[in-house]
Amino acid sequence: MRKKFRKLICLLATCTLLAVSVVGCGDENVKADTGDSQNAKSAEKTQASDLKGKSDEAYYMCVPISGVEYWFPVFQGMKDAAKALGVNCYYMGTPEYDAAKQVEVFDQILAMEPTGILVHPITAESFVDPIQRAADEGVQIVTFAADSPDSVRTAYVTSDNTKEGNTAAENIAKELNGKGEVMVMRNPGQTNHETRCDSFVAYMEENYPDIKVVAEEISGQDADKTYQSVMTVAQAHPDLTAVFTPEATSAVGAAQAGIELGGGEQKLLVSCCDTSEQVLDLLKEDQFFAAIAPDQYLQGYIAMLNLFFSAHNEILNPMNSRADDGENLWQVPYCDNGLSIVTKENADSFYMSNYCEKVGVADTDEMLSAYEVK
Repeated sequence: MRKKFRKLICLLATCTLLAVSVVGCGDENVKADTGDSQNAKSAEKTQASDLKGKSDEAYYMCVPISGVEYWFPVFQGMKDAAKALGVNCYYMGTPEYDAAKQVEVFDQILAMEPTGILVHPITAESFVDPIQRAADEGVQIVTFAADSPDSVRTAYVTSDNTKEGNTAAENIAKELNGKGEVMVMRNPGQTNHETRCDSFVAYMEENYPDIKVVAEEISGQDADKTYQSVMTVAQAHPDLTAVFTPEATSAVGAAQAGIELGGGEQKLLVSCCDTSEQVLDLLKEDQFFAAIAPDQYLQGYIAMLNLFFSAHNEILNPMNSRADDGENLWQVPYCDNGLSIVTKENADSFYMSNYCEKVGVADTDEMLSAYEVK
């Protein structure tokens, strides 16, 4: 029931945007009934200009490990929404997987007096205070892919991470005919990764008692560390048949271990969430089992809409007491952007070079370039 309610909130948010846009596209000379000032106000609020920000509004994306391919289509979606809304959009991040360094970048963005920040927090706890500081300065914050649920962010946009873990478990279980030994690689502290791993393990235990999770190791999104972990576990458990990782970087290390253990053939079923060019190459070479890919573009587009509405409460008229209580009127605790299962058959659709061509940019550097209102 709760999931259905959350999805309904997201659907209503999208419908609000579409409805206002459609009304705003009408004849600007149409006037409201002059005898009804309240109707006149309502008609005024439905003009298309209400969905155009000011040319000095600046929205930023803040990510860890800025070179990870996952972020690129997310920023493309954010940028396309920013263009439609007439506001500026920028990409920033850290080169390493370090919560303290990401907070430093977040604070650098705050110093530039942005309108809003779209942030993927490495850990939930590390961003509670920074997000509060931003809110105190009137800067709107939306989280994506990973959340900081105890913070004052106004919205959280993600794929259903529980569904991702469940889907990966079901696919592996069917391929193993319900019997085998599997291991899981973890990244402690990152909420979306923890949810994926927890749901994977729980789904196996509940639905496939003959499939044993024989090890849970820490990767820190490190392919080399994952490779070593898989090789070590395989020595202790020679019947190891599958590995699940919550992201694509460490999955490459797991696949390499599986290939070596199989003498050049894929010995282990390796499955992950997210994709990368290396994972796609392995899929096409029959050396990787499957990946679960969130709709990254839609994630960024929806998140940018959430940031815009968070910053523009003046166009909202909800039936609640939030305005009287001094709260932000835009509150979307969870919005699902959907997912895909990536296999050898559809892998070509997920290559970054193909996507760059599709959206009309030369390369990922151009994709990550800022959009500035002219």
